[in-house]
Amino acid sequence: MGNSYAGQLHSTRFEEVLHSSIEASLRSNTVVPRPVFSQLYLEAEHQPTAQNAGRAENEEDDEEDGSESNSPPIPYQMKPPPEGSCTTDGFCQAGKDLRLGSMATECLEVPPGFLLVGAKSPSIPDHILVCAVDRRFLPDERGRNALLGFAGNCMGCGEKGFRYFTEFSNHINLKLSTQPKKQKHLKYHLLRNAQGLLVRGPLIRWRATDNRVRQTGAVVPAGPSGGEDPLSAPQPTGTHTHPGTHTLSGTHTHAASALSALNTDAAPPLHMPDNPHALTNGNHCPPSQQPLQQSGAATYGRPSVIGTITNAGPPKKRHKGWSPESSSTSDASTKATTTAVSGTRPDNGAPVTVSQGSSPPLPPGESVTVPDFLVQTCKLQPVIFTGHGKLPALCGNSAEVLVSPLLQACYRSSQALPRVYEQYGATPIQPLSTQMQILLTVYYLVQLGPHQMPLIEDLEQIFMRSWRESHLTEIRQYPQTHPHPQMPPQLPGLPQPLTPSQLPWLARLAASSSGEGVLVLDGAASLAEGLEDVFLRLMEGRLAQTSYVVLICMGKSQGLESCMVVTGKHQCRALAESMLSPGDNLKEISYEIYSGMTTDLRAFFNSLGPDEDMEGVLEKASVESRSHSSLPSTQESADDSPKPACTEYRVEWHEIRAIQLAVARKLLSHVCAIADSSTQNLDLGSFDKVEFLICVPPSEVTFQQVILHLWNSGVLQELGLDQEVLSLQQVEQYVVKLDQEAVGRIDGLIQKSKMNPYTLFILVHDHAHWDLSSSHYSGGGSREGLVDSLLNCRQIRDAPNILTLHVTSFPFALQTQYTRISPYNEIHWPSSFSNDVDLYHEKTKYFGISELLESTRSGAGLPLLRFDSSFENMAAAVEERFPKLHSAVIRTQLLIQHYAVALMVVAGQAHLQKHTSVETLEIVQCLLGSAQRCPSNHGHMVLLRVASPALALVAQQRLAHVRDKLGFQNHFEVVLGNPSSALSLGKHFLEQLKVWMKVQDPDWTPRTYLELEALPCILILAGVDPLGESLPRSLKYCDLRVISSAYLQRTPLEQELGLAAYLVKVGDQDARAPATASDLSESDPDKLSSTDNEEEEVVVEALLHKKRKRVYSHDSDCLSVSSCTSINSDLPGLDPSPPSASQHSQHSQSEASALDPDKPPPQSQPQSQSQPQAQAQTQVQAQTPPHPLPDIRDPGRAARPEGDPSTAQRRPSKSTSSGSGGSSSTRASTPRQRCSWARNLNRPPVVLLPRAVYQVLTAPDASGLPKSTALLPHPSVEWASSFRPLLSKMMTCTEQSLYYRQWTVPKPTHMDRSNRAPEGRADNFHPRRLLLSGPPQVGKTGAYLQFLGILSRMLIRLMEVDIYDEEDINYSEKLPLVQHHQAGVSWPSMDIMRTMAFDYTIHDPKYEGISPIYSTEYTPSEEGNPRRQEDVYLRRRTSRIKLSKYAAYNTYHHCEQCHQYMGFNPRYQLYESTLHTFTFSHLLLGEEIQLYFIIPKSKEHHFAFSQSGGQLESLRLPLVSDWNPDCIKSPIFTPTTGRHEHGLFNLYHAMDGASHLHILVVKEYEMAVYKKYWPNHIMLVLPTTFNGAGIGAAHFLIKELSYHNLELERSRRVEHGSRPHDVWPFIILADDSCVMWNALDVDPKSGSIGTERNVSLKQVLQHMESSADITQYGLCGLRKWSSRYGNQTGRHHEPFSRGHLHDFLLLNVDLTQNVQYNQNRFTCDDVDFNLRAHSAGLLVCRFNNFSVMKKQITIGGYRTFIVKTKMTDVPTTVQPSQYICAPDSKHTFLSTPAQLLLEKYLQHTSHKLFPLSARHYSHPVLSVDCYLNLGPEVTVCFVSSRPHSINLSTSGLLFGGLLLYFCDSFVTPGFLKKFHFLKGATLCVICPNRSALRQTVVRLELEDEWRFRLSDEFQTANAKEDQPLFFLTGKHI
Repeated sequence: MGNSYAGQLHSTRFEEVLHSSIEASLRSNTVVPRPVFSQLYLEAEHQPTAQNAGRAENEEDDEEDGSESNSPPIPYQMKPPPEGSCTTDGFCQAGKDLRLGSMATECLEVPPGFLLVGAKSPSIPDHILVCAVDRRFLPDERGRNALLGFAGNCMGCGEKGFRYFTEFSNHINLKLSTQPKKQKHLKYHLLRNAQGLLVRGPLIRWRATDNRVRQTGAVVPAGPSGGEDPLSAPQPTGTHTHPGTHTLSGTHTHAASALSALNTDAAPPLHMPDNPHALTNGNHCPPSQQPLQQSGAATYGRPSVIGTITNAGPPKKRHKGWSPESSSTSDASTKATTTAVSGTRPDNGAPVTVSQGSSPPLPPGESVTVPDFLVQTCKLQPVIFTGHGKLPALCGNSAEVLVSPLLQACYRSSQALPRVYEQYGATPIQPLSTQMQILLTVYYLVQLGPHQMPLIEDLEQIFMRSWRESHLTEIRQYPQTHPHPQMPPQLPGLPQPLTPSQLPWLARLAASSSGEGVLVLDGAASLAEGLEDVFLRLMEGRLAQTSYVVLICMGKSQGLESCMVVTGKHQCRALAESMLSPGDNLKEISYEIYSGMTTDLRAFFNSLGPDEDMEGVLEKASVESRSHSSLPSTQESADDSPKPACTEYRVEWHEIRAIQLAVARKLLSHVCAIADSSTQNLDLGSFDKVEFLICVPPSEVTFQQVILHLWNSGVLQELGLDQEVLSLQQVEQYVVKLDQEAVGRIDGLIQKSKMNPYTLFILVHDHAHWDLSSSHYSGGGSREGLVDSLLNCRQIRDAPNILTLHVTSFPFALQTQYTRISPYNEIHWPSSFSNDVDLYHEKTKYFGISELLESTRSGAGLPLLRFDSSFENMAAAVEERFPKLHSAVIRTQLLIQHYAVALMVVAGQAHLQKHTSVETLEIVQCLLGSAQRCPSNHGHMVLLRVASPALALVAQQRLAHVRDKLGFQNHFEVVLGNPSSALSLGKHFLEQLKVWMKVQDPDWTPRTYLELEALPCILILAGVDPLGESLPRSLKYCDLRVISSAYLQRTPLEQELGLAAYLVKVGDQDARAPATASDLSESDPDKLSSTDNEEEEVVVEALLHKKRKRVYSHDSDCLSVSSCTSINSDLPGLDPSPPSASQHSQHSQSEASALDPDKPPPQSQPQSQSQPQAQAQTQVQAQTPPHPLPDIRDPGRAARPEGDPSTAQRRPSKSTSSGSGGSSSTRASTPRQRCSWARNLNRPPVVLLPRAVYQVLTAPDASGLPKSTALLPHPSVEWASSFRPLLSKMMTCTEQSLYYRQWTVPKPTHMDRSNRAPEGRADNFHPRRLLLSGPPQVGKTGAYLQFLGILSRMLIRLMEVDIYDEEDINYSEKLPLVQHHQAGVSWPSMDIMRTMAFDYTIHDPKYEGISPIYSTEYTPSEEGNPRRQEDVYLRRRTSRIKLSKYAAYNTYHHCEQCHQYMGFNPRYQLYESTLHTFTFSHLLLGEEIQLYFIIPKSKEHHFAFSQSGGQLESLRLPLVSDWNPDCIKSPIFTPTTGRHEHGLFNLYHAMDGASHLHILVVKEYEMAVYKKYWPNHIMLVLPTTFNGAGIGAAHFLIKELSYHNLELERSRRVEHGSRPHDVWPFIILADDSCVMWNALDVDPKSGSIGTERNVSLKQVLQHMESSADITQYGLCGLRKWSSRYGNQTGRHHEPFSRGHLHDFLLLNVDLTQNVQYNQNRFTCDDVDFNLRAHSAGLLVCRFNNFSVMKKQITIGGYRTFIVKTKMTDVPTTVQPSQYICAPDSKHTFLSTPAQLLLEKYLQHTSHKLFPLSARHYSHPVLSVDCYLNLGPEVTVCFVSSRPHSINLSTSGLLFGGLLLYFCDSFVTPGFLKKFHFLKGATLCVICPNRSALRQTVVRLELEDEWRFRLSDEFQTANAKEDQPLFFLTGKHI
């Protein structure tokens, strides 16, 4: 037809399609069969995954186009382009642009009958080429009616008439390397949008929607049908879950099958055609039997399809029953008989299915009689899965039949559409039809292997993928469909339903490929009749080879009914056991053991030995043992001759690692985050102590293990509890087992928390995933639900000082939709994937589940994770023989038998090797041999996991009996690990441990498994689940072969594997630890090494050495009697003929396979583990020649010489990964080599699993993760929806948590089920609950114990602050010892105070770097001050002081008492505030001052407002005579800047609850942020002009405002009858860093200084305010606290003194009316004010019995001013000399205030400015009316020019300089002439401008005595608009 299709047509497929077409034409009455070649070539489009895109496309193309011959594909050779033509991609050969982006706006002429289509070129995949193609050669919207051939035109150059697509592809430069095909390269219709632009339209449907079957699989419809039978009432969500939720038994590995939706994890997805009639034309060709491998992320866009017939090959005969309603090529033949089915989900989360009708009820009396002796006859108990319709009643022997509703629930869940899809309407989106569900079920059953168990969850995923493939692609395309008038407004190609009449034939067709494995019965008229037929077949033995029977019945009303009967022996047993709960399984096991039902089983095992008497063989071996007892063994001779002890024994499990400390700090940071949040749920600042209680599961070993960790951690010392706890027994008060005794302990904790509100109690819930049962669903005597009733009780929940920490390795069940733990409160162990662990310099690498799985994928070496195929085959054979016994009983008894036989083999009974497995023999050899090489007999541990305590006891007794019989009682111990009992060891091993651990206590016994380090033993660990027991590093084998495979969920599986988790040393010379991924349960699955990237695979060869050599001699560290280990046994179905010993050295791969005739089918061989492979693993451990070990039972069987070739025999190999076998080698012998235990410390243990569990773990999921991650996370939760994504590799730990929080819900029995969020809230998280998750055995216990310690330290740190602790400076030892006041006096005497001299000297250490003030009473030391001024602030001495209950706090303090004070009401909303204006005038400012008050509503009572307009009038002041013990009279003003978070403004505790008025004085630009943090504080907002001012401006405005307010209050009080002087005149000026106040106790009699104690600020202020004649004092203050106060030598204690006051002042604004603060000052304004106040004659009094503590706050404050240039406005390095410049110079101006520049300049350069005064105390600088800091080297002498002022006597004093700062009129020439200056003394006159400067010089007649130069005039480096300051310097004449 014009195109040559170079494809290959497989003959089998051609014959099949031809056969189907002929048969369809013969059988069909209404359908015209499709042409054969149409079926072969025009297939549906296939969308491969990204990984398989290339391969899938090639396969697809072959299927699409085929070939006209059976010749192989011919490589395509492109015809060379004509000479001179264009070859540019996107252009035709004529050079015209064909790209859609270029032609979108062009007007194109399309000939009639042609359509514009878009072609894709592989060379430019981002572009579409525009072409015109005859519509006859294109398919219609249903993908039909396309003629073969081609006719097209070039839309670039306009050339027409291309009749061959090959020619056309050359013209448009597609540049193909394969045969051009229009189906592959013509992709899209091109359409015009509303704007007229040419855009890409829908895909060209080259694949018709007719029903066809591809070679890779049959495509199955996905839609409802009109006659389908509905389901009954809906089930809860939990019954339709992901794989793992309802694990029936075993698992499902994906065998070779092309059913892509069924093989969801192993095959690439196939596209689902839009027409559902997939099989009606009879195209039932088989798929390839090669499994399709997939490794990559799931393709959500086009998931896998359903419906491929499995690996059966083409049909070998005609199939009857071809449906008369096959495919139709016309729409008219398809009737619209489908009823829409939609699903809604109510608020409770359960799906609601709207059924399509109702099935006919069973007639009265219709039932099925179960035959008698069914189990006895068939050796199985059949399981019936209800499907569609109602199952008939079972009568008769119904106890021998089990019925399960899981399949029916799965059907329902697949018909519950999620809400997200309902927006598109019910018509285009239909659930799966009943027919489709049944057909897919058959397909799924067909692909299961003989040992695989059906997983309902896998089937549910298949349904979901089928539905998604049918609809989600169209949903995505539907909104994008171009509204073309000729196109109907519906989804293109809606699926057509599969009719009920087609189903039986298709189901039988699918089942035929399984042989007799799956049987479809469709002839019965009802389910009752069909079940009768099934029971009859079972009784007659006709279903012996059948595993599943599917019944399909058409009811009388044409309703479709179905059910499934499981008839496979292995499957029935596993399903029956999975229907029991774990507790019921244990009860059943115990009943079988104690009732004697295992007698026949033991007899059977005994009969397997020689002469059918295994016990006789044991007795014979025991006799031989006693006969050789006189010959000393290695251990026996140890008692007679002294041997050197092993020097390599060490115990490291109690060491704390760096990563544990890092996790502890992460925990601490989360606790701090809770405290810092705005929810006020945890006030860390209010706690001064930490107490804790650790709750562990009821396991004695775990209990003692935590106690031991706690004792060795040092936490008790950190918490100060070491004095109370002196022994391990006393540590038990901090650990409790969660049993009935825990009730009293928890109640005691609750009571203690109520009695100690300032103690933070940490409740640690270790192993938190254990017992999640709700207390409401547990019986009164049941232990289940105890955790819920204790830890989730209201008292724990509401206690503000109890913090709950859940610790677990498997947090999934605590991460549900109803979880109590916020995702922000989760702490995950650092992952090694993101190199987080490397940040902590870890010396260990964690080897967990991921690493075990990686070892199975490694191409080199033997995996550490294995299963024992011979054991599995033996167990299967015995299970068939004993159908009524529980599989756990059979498997455990078989395992015990294997160990017993292996011991006898090692003891010399080599002929018994065929009765045990190679793996078991290897374990026993290594167990016995490892201890022989060490002089101290250090050995390995073998863990034997037996869930049933009864079976564990049987195993312990049997193994101990066999051991003792064989004389091994001193070689290894058999330890029973029962959670309810303590450890018990034999005396011999107990003494060994005491010697190794150097224990002197004669009563010491090991309490934990960790203390069994290096003890050769078999530990039989009992219990349903491990309960957090840690295992020693000597663990060598982890035997999990008998764990239950009936409950396949993530948590049970991973916690069993967690027993083998291991920490591998890094850096040790023996460590070969790979840099592998960490455990899945802890980690970011995104970082897992991809299994299809060979470069990143974890090679366990690096761990266990790359050259694996096996030496079969007695010089191995693992005893080996022979290399021959056969799996043969006398069990049914096993080969009884073992190979002879002479064959051992000639074993090959095929011979090794012959050892196991019952091995799994070929497709499972890559994952099966052979015996030689496992045995080779053991000998790998021996790296150096071990000590020759004579056979213990036969001294004649001593080690042969190393050169003996018989000692080096070659092993067969059947490796799972590489198939490489072991090699023979001989080793030179040395006397004693390194201890085997020590050499293996860095080698993770080998893990043996059941085959079913192994297959689940190693099967990759669709996301590329291990299959176990897709299982239901925990038995107590269920999936929220079937329509959920899978876990992704790219998910971090946190994202994995969010995934489970979204997609899982707790079951009704889960304790979180009742934790629904209240109405109006999205969650119901508990604010004080945290979750720490990490992989098993990684060190979580040590981490949370360290957390307790650093939490205690942090609380102490929070209760402590850095207090300035500096000794007063500038004290002269020559001061006279004069006592003015008596030592014990409480208040100062005004008369005495007036007689006391004012101390001009500054003693505050913060002013150590300023200019000293000249005083005749003080003589400085000759040493001077060695400290530089810039170092003073940085080096100030501080002390850590614990906060008292009277401390002031910053905004981070949150306690219940402070809530109202801080401005938080119970709903945590801010208080309302009002803004008020307060205006007053002042002469110094020359204008009115407008201040703003922000007054909260709760503080308005402190103010007086006008009655008319509510205007602010004044701040209310009390009277002097007022007295209230709960009130402070003085308003407190605190100027602050930059400390809205750190300022200590919370005075609630400091005031001890007293009423007080506290006003924050803030700058205008900081008003909002201060208001945010302190909503209930009054704010005084400074004017805008003061935004850049210093502390002097704030003090100035506070004082002037207070005086103005005092006048207003006096006026107001006079109106009420009071006198003006009765109004209280004091205010308090407090620094924002005052944190605590102290009182000094002084003995009134002796005057000795006592202790200094914390007191409240209320007590201090009330004491000061109650002083006699207090209104006569101008200024009162406190002493600065110092820890060394009173210890200064040569000084006495004076209770009151006159001197400088700082930081905390009681200021009399009345008396200081004429003494103002300097509003321009930035530094030392308080010194300046003190001097001027004293010179004015005011009394200044310091209360020395009180002190104030100042907290070191390094943030904000008035000292943080930065000098920066005006040009860049960024901080720059500017030298102090650049702070000034000559007037009118081109100097770089600075944007810093002029006053600050002046002060900084004088501070740093005055020693140069006043050289005569530098370091000359006797020649100070005379400073008139002010004090300026001139640096520590220059002394300042302050004098006041005011009349009647008090000044120092300066007679005879020669000054080295004169400083005049802003002189007023009081400074006159005559005043200055009183003072005498040195010749050359310096004058400095400072004025606000140049004019004032000149006027001052003239007015004061300075030129008479001072010489000035023109160059001596300066200004601060400010621009003119910034008002620089000017000063003039001169020299004295």
